[in-house]
Amino acid sequence: MTLRVLGVDPGLTRCGIGVVDVERNRRATMVDFGVVGTSPEESLDQRLLVIATAIDEWLDKYQPQVLAVERVFSQLNVSTVMGVAQASGVVIAAAARRGIPVALHTPSEVKAAVTGSGTSNKDAVTKLVTKILRLDAPPRPADAADALALAITHAWRSGGGVAAAGAASARIPTAAAASRSALTPAQRAWADAELKARRAAK
Repeated sequence: MTLRVLGVDPGLTRCGIGVVDVERNRRATMVDFGVVGTSPEESLDQRLLVIATAIDEWLDKYQPQVLAVERVFSQLNVSTVMGVAQASGVVIAAAARRGIPVALHTPSEVKAAVTGSGTSNKDAVTKLVTKILRLDAPPRPADAADALALAITHAWRSGGGVAAAGAASARIPTAAAASRSALTPAQRAWADAELKARRAAK
């Protein structure tokens, strides 16, 4: 069975969207990607409406089994956090209306999943996403590549397959619980990222 995931890198000015199909053997195939842009000169309600309308269209067109959204981090400045949070809320609500499960992943988790390092930069993520999806050219802009990376991360983390759409039963063990010597470098980085995210949330 193939799992279809729609990934979203939320933002008011640029909201990245990417759809991937992932097989049980972790082979990932790009379905589509794009970026929804809004202007700071527009009112907040109109900007959110543009994003909401676009997400509705993507969900209706591609009918993903799960939605993967980047988790908002408070280290960003307040205005940026508010914009990202507002865009995220619109996206999550759109999925909820359709009964589509939503998964939140931190930037470090995504970087660790696709590159093996939770501290990789955007260029590294884009390069690996291009390789994983066997694309002829890197997905641009970076927001779209990040959205595809989110989709890949969720599918790999959940173990792939429709049955695992909203499950976390196949997630990588935490750094504290796993035998680090039995993990690959990418798995160790992933486990560390998850542990760090849980500690920050407490």
